Amino acid sequence: QVQLVESGGGWVQAGGSLRLSCTSSPVGVPIYTMGWYRQPPGMQRELVALIRAGGSTTYADSLRGRFTISRDETKNTVHLQMISLKPEDAGVYYCFADQYWGQGTQVTVSS
Repeated sequence: QVQLVESGGGWVQAGGSLRLSCTSSPVGVPIYTMGWYRQPPGMQRELVALIRAGGSTTYADSLRGRFTISRDETKNTVHLQMISLKPEDAGVYYCFADQYWGQGTQVTVSS
């Protein structure tokens, strides 16, 4: 059974930065795509970014330039660096690895 463990969420002032991390275990299970979705309060879940094995990435157009996704394939770990955060970036951020999902980590951005 694959499990995803997320970390790095929390509270930040607008303009600040956060780095989310997510590790898929057991490490020996091959994972092709890892990434993040987010769900703002009262809204639908939306793609933030994903990264495929080999390093190709896809970003939500509105987040490109402020968010950067990276991956350590040897550790089945994905990171999401978020800068210049805005109040509208707040929500629950969910990590995924292929068909598996994390529990979500809360990001709060105060104005």
